[in-house]
Amino acid sequence: MKLSGLVSLLLVCVVGIICAEEQWPLHNDGIDSVVEWDHYSYIINGQRLYIWSGEMHYWRAPVPEMWIDILQKIKAAGFNTVSFYGNWGYHSAKDGVLDFESGAHNFTRLFDIAKEVGLYILWRPGPYVNAEATAGGFPGWLTTGAYGTLRNNDTRYTDAWTPYFTKMSEIVAQHQVSNGGNVFIYQIENEYGEQWTNVAKKTPNPPAIAYMELLESCARNAGINVPLTHNNPNENTKSWSMDYGAGVGGDVDIYGLDSYPSCWSCNVAECAGTNGPYVDFQVSEYYTNFLQVSPTQPSFLAEFQGGSYNPWGGPEGGCISTTGPDWVNVYYRHNVAQKVTAMNIYMLFGGTSWGNSIPFPNKCPRGLPMPTVATSYDYSAPISESRVLTDKYQETKIFAQLLRVARDLTKVDLIGNGTQYSSNPTIYTSELRNPDTNGAFYVTIHTSSPSTDLTPFKLSVSTSLGDLTIPQQATNLVLNGRESKIIITDFGVGNEKLIYSTAEVFTVSTQDSLPLVFLWLPAGESGEFLLTGVNSSSILKSDGCSNVEPTTSNGGLLVSYTQSVGSCAIKFNNGYRFVLIDRSTAYASWVPSTSTDPFTPENSTVIVQGPYLVRSAAMAHATIDITGDWSNTTNIEVFAPSAISRVRFNGEDLHATKTSYGSLVGTLNSSSQSIASIQAQLPALNDWKVNDGLPERNASYDDSRWVVANHTSTPNPSPPATYPVLYADEYGYHTGNLLWRGRFSGTTATGVYLAVVGGTSSGYSAYLNGAYIGSFLGSNSITNGTLSLSFANATLASENVLFVIQDHMGHDETSGATNPRGIYNATLLGPSGTKLTFDSWKVAGTAGGESNIDPVRGPYNEGGLHAERLGWHLPGFPDSSWSSSTPETGLSEAGAKFYRTVVQLDLPRDVDISLGFVLGSPARTKVRAQLYVNGYMFGKFVPHIGNQVVFPVFPGILDYHGENTIALSIWAQDAAGGSVSVEWTVLGVVDSAFDPGFEAGDLRPRWRDRSAYY
Repeated sequence: MKLSGLVSLLLVCVVGIICAEEQWPLHNDGIDSVVEWDHYSYIINGQRLYIWSGEMHYWRAPVPEMWIDILQKIKAAGFNTVSFYGNWGYHSAKDGVLDFESGAHNFTRLFDIAKEVGLYILWRPGPYVNAEATAGGFPGWLTTGAYGTLRNNDTRYTDAWTPYFTKMSEIVAQHQVSNGGNVFIYQIENEYGEQWTNVAKKTPNPPAIAYMELLESCARNAGINVPLTHNNPNENTKSWSMDYGAGVGGDVDIYGLDSYPSCWSCNVAECAGTNGPYVDFQVSEYYTNFLQVSPTQPSFLAEFQGGSYNPWGGPEGGCISTTGPDWVNVYYRHNVAQKVTAMNIYMLFGGTSWGNSIPFPNKCPRGLPMPTVATSYDYSAPISESRVLTDKYQETKIFAQLLRVARDLTKVDLIGNGTQYSSNPTIYTSELRNPDTNGAFYVTIHTSSPSTDLTPFKLSVSTSLGDLTIPQQATNLVLNGRESKIIITDFGVGNEKLIYSTAEVFTVSTQDSLPLVFLWLPAGESGEFLLTGVNSSSILKSDGCSNVEPTTSNGGLLVSYTQSVGSCAIKFNNGYRFVLIDRSTAYASWVPSTSTDPFTPENSTVIVQGPYLVRSAAMAHATIDITGDWSNTTNIEVFAPSAISRVRFNGEDLHATKTSYGSLVGTLNSSSQSIASIQAQLPALNDWKVNDGLPERNASYDDSRWVVANHTSTPNPSPPATYPVLYADEYGYHTGNLLWRGRFSGTTATGVYLAVVGGTSSGYSAYLNGAYIGSFLGSNSITNGTLSLSFANATLASENVLFVIQDHMGHDETSGATNPRGIYNATLLGPSGTKLTFDSWKVAGTAGGESNIDPVRGPYNEGGLHAERLGWHLPGFPDSSWSSSTPETGLSEAGAKFYRTVVQLDLPRDVDISLGFVLGSPARTKVRAQLYVNGYMFGKFVPHIGNQVVFPVFPGILDYHGENTIALSIWAQDAAGGSVSVEWTVLGVVDSAFDPGFEAGDLRPRWRDRSAYY
């Protein structure tokens, strides 16, 4: 798509609005003046702030001791805000029961850490969150149909969500900025674009409006006094904006928009209904939508793509290359060009989908099948599921550092855009200008955004020194393929101005009351800048640049140069210092702040170059204390105030010497721990015990303690084809494997017709009187697997037991949350004219159903497998009577086996080690395997459908200095049987201030007798 197909303008106006001349109203909606907003940006505590937020989900990282690692990495990347989804289902395993205390259910530590590291918080409680979570975050007990169709003003649904939403709001209210905390905005519902039954005609939708008003009232009554927001699922819905809603009701304070321009899924076909046919690197236009829907509010992308989740059948390892560093470079800068001043990147850290496979978001038109994602939620995010930083993280960081110091960006008008700015018509430019300071930002991109051309050009800009064509002396500006550049003019630097710079600003730090400016360019390119108030300079370090040419110019000094790998330093006669760096050096540069203010004042920052990560910095007297991570022996350079002469890193003194340009240089010595050395220290996984994982298939199995499935009617909007009702949620079972036993009399039946609903990629197997009769193997497009199975290979008796085990792949989302899970049709087949019926049915699921949920691990870790019901997956289960075998041996026939091994870890201290497991299986093996680590289900492996083989496991779930119980369930779905191999994998090793060997025994409750659930 050519950008000329977007908005081209010298001045864009909407009817009734005067654009640049308008005195836009300042809002706080009578709530609290701590947070205000207008047409330009958010204003918090009197300061305009470009909201740069990243999403993580505490319930996908259920280790409170690990949260500081993630939040420090978010801050280190230049973010000033972190966004959290709640999860009603995680906190409420049973109607009338709420848990905000056990393990990660108590999320209040997040507020303390965020304040400590200097992050504002966008809180998104639900009650519906989508998030690729089972039922979109709704509890399983809500999905039966007994609470209505959900997400409206039905009193049954209202009564259900009110306790959760009230309690969540009361907790968050204590941590609002108005109460001295960091929560500055609160999102009501999620992707609920239902205000209008007809958007074009603005025909109100009363039930939806009443629902939103109930949520808003509940939040306010619970103490929420920061702005309420909402995120529209796309540009078409135009819901809940006070500027657009014309007083019909339900509007929130600030409108938000979601956009996933390159598809939220690694399978781009899933996005066609919203995005249209996928075109690689095709950017989208948002400016017109915001002017139409929310002209007096900040342009807020409440969710903007940070990556894509990987559905079943997606590529191994996800699709990080489709939204990699070049994608970050182009799309995030393009949003600046669209005058967006608030963005929340989804996801910044995805985490795991531990415990249950989870359906995808229904951003597609209703009625389409809903695929499920694998147990990873890595999301191709900048911080990987293993917590390892990626090149995408580093590219995000260098953009974020510009946002942090480009204060003028918080109040800009879009003055014009098009190809007229450039000497080359294949370059498209957007000009944004601050009406108060005249500071401007020229965002350049290829006119055809998918272009991979290397394009030189000059740029026409308007400055306080007049109209200029830049560069004036250096060779051309260059866009090298999929790339965008933000060229600044009249950029305030201390008491002077950068009239322009063709290199991007990396950061500005005020030290000794003087600015220290870092500019970056790709190595090999030419740069040029013009600084006012100076007339001479000296090159203090030259190894990172060549052809440095300072020239006296009208109003200041013009400097042109060619950037090489590394850095060079220039000092001007007024004491200002500039450091010129290439991209790789920018990747290794960090700008920690000694302040906890999310605004991050320039006089609070230092620059540290070299380490893998810098987490924090503090200065006292002549010492700077830095914490962070590094790998191998690493050179470190610190730019700090001149009074600093001593450097400590992670508490250890470094031998640091001062350079001629004022920095301190030293060396971080490696502990010599590497991926290979850690791999060699891991214990072998070869001492396995095994037991039968599916005794329920046998007719003699005692199911007297199972739940009788005898409902003759259902509240579900999709009633079954046969009765009794065999929908598991009605009997209190909502996750994992479901087990059914149906009895019938006599020897007349010749087979059975089964239709089993488990979600896409689900499967099931059936046995008659212990004999295997067939399986539905699963498909990533079929939710209801149908089979006609013959009894020819089984022996019938006077009383017969049909056993069915099904894999529950999570509940569908949005309007599909009430889609049932269970047996839709169970019809005995026989001779023509005979009528055969089942005498009774029983069902088993999670041990004890809703009344026996593990309070620490939560409701998503266990299903109805025999091993799960009896706790074989838990630490401390006595398996001494079991036989010895290995998962690699596996099964030679259909059925299931369960394997356990206990291994001791004692890994090095002061080293952050990311561990995981690799699962494998012979080609064409039809197995469904589940991996458990200390009682947490951390991997679902279905090799004939999905491609995920690596399953990272968090520290705290793994005990790095103690015993660990590793368990594996193997369910072979055909007569050939199957096997699975299990191996350790080391995903990352760095010397670190974060020690993953923390004590977290409370997260790993041990086994207690569960014989009652046999």
